[in-house]
Amino acid sequence: MADIFSVIADPTRRHLLELLLERYAAADAVEATPHAGESSVSELVHALDLSQPTVSKHLKVLRDAGLVAVREEGQHRYYKLDASPLEDVEDWVIPFLSADFDGSVKDDDAEWADTATGAASDAASGAQAPDAAGAASEFARNVGRTVATSSHQARSVVEDLQANASKLVSRLRK
Repeated sequence: MADIFSVIADPTRRHLLELLLERYAAADAVEATPHAGESSVSELVHALDLSQPTVSKHLKVLRDAGLVAVREEGQHRYYKLDASPLEDVEDWVIPFLSADFDGSVKDDDAEWADTATGAASDAASGAQAPDAAGAASEFARNVGRTVATSSHQARSVVEDLQANASKLVSRLRK
């Protein structure tokens, strides 16, 4: 299986996940059918304004990573979000997000926290959030950006460590 960070680092795949999340959130609010939350390949092609082979290639990567489930009906394929593999990403990112590096909270983080708290309160009371799909999409974008940035930073640190370790080993062998 591909590294989950590599899979979600691609902006097209993150956009596909956002579209599927929006469909899931919208369907969850109104439909209770077995196929609720699904999107056809043609719907995704239209939404992304990309070629069908390009979208299918990205969907295959997402499917191989377990981030989407596919249902075939004749010649048509319908995709649905399966966010469970993102729990690994969440487990990895949370310590970074909860660390108090400079003792301050960014304005956009505070605003997002207020929105999330309000949405959680609405959900607990049974009220429907007015823009659940929009909030879910914004959350997905924030997670995608954070993961991509964190993944890049982690890879840079590992590459630096490997380079320094190689130099040290070379020096020790002399």
